[in-house]
Amino acid sequence: MAQGYRPERVGDEIRRELSQLLSRGEVHDPGIGFITLTRVQVSPDLQLARVFYTSLGDPKARHETEQALDRAIPFLRRQIGARLRLRRVPELAFRFDESIASQDRIEQILHELHEEEQKRDVGDGD
Repeated sequence: MAQGYRPERVGDEIRRELSQLLSRGEVHDPGIGFITLTRVQVSPDLQLARVFYTSLGDPKARHETEQALDRAIPFLRRQIGARLRLRRVPELAFRFDESIASQDRIEQILHELHEEEQKRDVGDGD
């Protein structure tokens, strides 16, 4: 099996376990709002797992969610260690997934351009 595939597989397993822990309410921190884990990037040496997430709300709510996730890291690492068969549990680092926000912004701009184009086409038909 190729060595490059293992970090992906471990990342998928970590994402699945973290999603279950967070969705079942096993993390008792009110600061963790509604979040979606988008992906987990694990370093090639399996020492670090960057967990990317999105959340609803304004920047203040996003900041509170970030702090709550950081507080939950020790608990989450223990749970990952108990659930997955890994020699060493990777350090967890939560990051807000900016790519989703960028994607939404691009879609909004394309929609606005399309509307402007339709208005011009209607104006040319007179």
